Amino acid sequence: MTCAITVLTDNFSDWETALINSTCRGYYGFDTRFASPKGASVMSSGGLLVTPQLSIEAIELDDIDLLIVCGGTAWQSGQPPDITALVAEAHRKNIVVAGICDGTRVLAQSGVLDNLRHTSNSAENLSQLDYAGAAYYQDVPYAVADQRVVTAPGTAPVSFMAEILGALGFNDENLKAYLSMHAAEHSKPL
Repeated sequence: MTCAITVLTDNFSDWETALINSTCRGYYGFDTRFASPKGASVMSSGGLLVTPQLSIEAIELDDIDLLIVCGGTAWQSGQPPDITALVAEAHRKNIVVAGICDGTRVLAQSGVLDNLRHTSNSAENLSQLDYAGAAYYQDVPYAVADQRVVTAPGTAPVSFMAEILGALGFNDENLKAYLSMHAAEHSKPL
């Protein structure tokens, strides 16, 4: 069974990873798990209280296929959880690594974005980190996948879901139909 772990922190942006986790679990039968610092309950920016199954410190990379870093204000706070070694090791082990919104900052800090195409909320968001991959930044409003790494601005949970599933090899008719349903919302004239 494919296993996905999503890293959550206090004030995480709940809409950013809800679609990928729901799709993975509900449509594709993934084992979806959530981790937080010390396994503590965390509250989303929308007030959703989540009690994760495990602590970040207990993540065993040999058991997972996908590591997602959800965005949220913690990644720009004075003391974000330091998961850079975990993210770098996941990438070295060829695990799909994904970051959305400020979760992309963690990928940049870990060195994962140094030599591959990526995006974020803005180029400035990542350039504050003085990371080595600035030349590979893509200024686009949708997710970007390269070398089993998926990045997205916080406004792109649908393409984030699609690119992650594609990176995992799930690019079937079910996914195309699901994407069509989501795209239909944007066809309504304003």
